[in-house]
Amino acid sequence: MIILLNILLAVLMTWFTSAIYPGIPTTGLWMISLFAGWMVVFWLLSVFYNRKAFFKLLRIVVLILYYFKELIIASVKVAYDVLTPKDHMRPAIVAVPLDAKTDLEITLLANFITLTPGTLAIDVSEDKKTLYIHEVYVKSGDLEQVRKDIKDGFEKKILNITRM
Repeated sequence: MIILLNILLAVLMTWFTSAIYPGIPTTGLWMISLFAGWMVVFWLLSVFYNRKAFFKLLRIVVLILYYFKELIIASVKVAYDVLTPKDHMRPAIVAVPLDAKTDLEITLLANFITLTPGTLAIDVSEDKKTLYIHEVYVKSGDLEQVRKDIKDGFEKKILNITRM
């Protein structure tokens, strides 16, 4: 029943959108419509059956939007550095103390960091209390700011989802 409702919503959204904007490719629109339909169905289920799941979905959306913001900012920095003759890179390896405890939390954090241009998660200490990150743009003596940005950004948002 849920799958049929999702497909119905996707068909209606694809049909309405392609009627209004006829030049949009239907394959991409169909995929977006399926995802949007799934979000609507999930939202309806969470509102009627489980409010906690609804708020978890909102936190996931916030994390994804935060990631896209960081992705755009980092991409612009890297592109600017590539296109200008002067080298702006000041690389450093930063040890970030972790509040994340589980393998899932640490893996999600490391992956979001690695997927952002200019940063790379290198290693986790054996006791899983420190994550080592290679950061390309570190102002001299500003390692604490890098730690704070990661802890207040990705780590906080991931922990808000996993520890809900």
